[in-house]
Amino acid sequence: QVQLVESGGGLVQPGGSLRLPCAASGMILSIYDMGWFRQAPGKQRVLAVAITRGGTTNYAGSAKGRFTISRDNAKNTVYLQMSILKPEDTAVYYCNRVLSVATMQGGHHNYWGQGTQVTVSS
Repeated sequence: QVQLVESGGGLVQPGGSLRLPCAASGMILSIYDMGWFRQAPGKQRVLAVAITRGGTTNYAGSAKGRFTISRDNAKNTVYLQMSILKPEDTAVYYCNRVLSVATMQGGHHNYWGQGTQVTVSS
């Protein structure tokens, strides 16, 4: 049974940083392109950053220069390092497979983890 467990969220002041890990079980992350999605209050879930099996990354406009996605295949874990956080980054963050890193298409998913809440506020 596939499980994706996101963690590391919390309340942070504007300009602060957070590192979110996503640990997988029941699936081998190294064979998939992966991404971090986020869902802000009242909005749809969107793909923010993505990484190919080979480590090539892509970022949505708002995440460029501030977010870094990485993966540790030995730990079956994907990470999201977020810096210079802004109030508009407030959202629940999820990781999952992605359909295309090059075109930033998340694809359809039948399963989502519980996500981790990130709140940016002073």
